[in-house]
Amino acid sequence: MKIISYNVNGIRAALKKGFLDWLSAANPDVICIQETKAHKEQLDLSLFENAGYKYHYWFSAQKKGYSSVAILSKEKPNHIAYGTGIESMDFEGRNLRVDFDDISIMSLYLPSGTNIERLNFKFNYMDEFQEYITNLKQELPNLVICGDYNICHEEIDIHNPKMKGVSGFLPEERAWMSDFMNSGFIDSFRFKNPERQEFSWWSYRANSRANNKGWRLDYAMVSASLKNKISRAYILPEAKHSDHCPIVVEFNL
Repeated sequence: MKIISYNVNGIRAALKKGFLDWLSAANPDVICIQETKAHKEQLDLSLFENAGYKYHYWFSAQKKGYSSVAILSKEKPNHIAYGTGIESMDFEGRNLRVDFDDISIMSLYLPSGTNIERLNFKFNYMDEFQEYITNLKQELPNLVICGDYNICHEEIDIHNPKMKGVSGFLPEERAWMSDFMNSGFIDSFRFKNPERQEFSWWSYRANSRANNKGWRLDYAMVSASLKNKISRAYILPEAKHSDHCPIVVEFNL
């Protein structure tokens, strides 16, 4: 099974930049999309079906043009979970999960901390999400939580490790990520590539992408129970439909 995660920074904009041709070439079994910035009624859904993704699920923010996640799948899942059931999290359309026989896959878009109010919202979200996942794992032990976590975990994950006062690389955010992994998850990219410095997001400012001044904000976190089934994990920086690029994890299930 090949799973891709991609913050597209607006699915309608990405479609205009050749997203569907890229998707057909990449050919994942499942793709988790973040920041679609769209409600499904604003899209021509036949485009995705014609590309081979007959099963597509969309969980959008109440506010149009904001946040929102989706999952496209070639195979029909057994169950789809829209949101977490926690109102303070769900109104921004940030969590969507599909369950298959051997694996459950979530598309996650964790908030960014652009100001003090949003940073407080992010920390609250992180706490509620951790509790939610701790309970969910009792029911669904084989979880893959793909998405934009808006956190660089280690110094190797950011081009300038001195940026410790910036949200996304705050000590508290990094500690939360460590605690989350210690609760039973593996950072699949780092597991397969312990020494590689690669990024998944670049600012639009200061020619950051051309100079590779990036951050690794996107992860496929995998339940420890699936550790021995991870065959590959890698990043696709050549895909340029967004300020993020896709990340990939492959399993032998």
